Amino acid sequence: MTGTNGGHVPADGTPGAGRARDHGRSAGPRPGAAQPGRDGAAAGAGARRDADTVAAVVRQWRAVHPELDTGPMEVIGRINRCAALLQQAEDAPLRRAGLSRPEYDLLGALRRTGHELTPGELARETFSSGAAVTKRLKQLTERGLVERRGDTRDRRVAHVRLTDAGRELVDGILPEQLAYETAVLSVLAPQGQRELAGLLAELLSRLEGRAEALRA
Repeated sequence: MTGTNGGHVPADGTPGAGRARDHGRSAGPRPGAAQPGRDGAAAGAGARRDADTVAAVVRQWRAVHPELDTGPMEVIGRINRCAALLQQAEDAPLRRAGLSRPEYDLLGALRRTGHELTPGELARETFSSGAAVTKRLKQLTERGLVERRGDTRDRRVAHVRLTDAGRELVDGILPEQLAYETAVLSVLAPQGQRELAGLLAELLSRLEGRAEALRA
């Protein structure tokens, strides 16, 4: 993962982060942090935040640069860490079907849109590069899950669609994949899941709205 994680918060647990957590090195409570006894729920949430690998890394940076606000690391670092853990675990139903997540996303895009898509459209639908989509389509075509046809007006354009086998595979995996993701999120209460989904939706919509500015 890139972004704030790069150079600041390791995407995977490092021995250094573990040692910092074991020694309990901290620069003290942040302004506005929940104080013991003020609110039981807030205190519990604060305890959980202080127990993960990102908290240890943040404490290390506070010790090195106490004058800097490390708050953004607590958000970006945890997003990156969660993504890394989910990628390491992979998706059990997809693994059993012999599919990678990017390959499944391509099949899913064709299924949910319900019509043919060009490789360029698939790249936009799956947030992938054109080269990556081309490689995955080749593998899926060889497995008989998708098929391509040339455009009658422009030979440079191809149209991709699911085969019957591809449609059956997606429809068979989807319920199992949703059950798997439900199990992954079961560590959070339903209300917590809804709140997290809302916060992530707001963050994503704002980031997508200023994607060009962020790349500049």
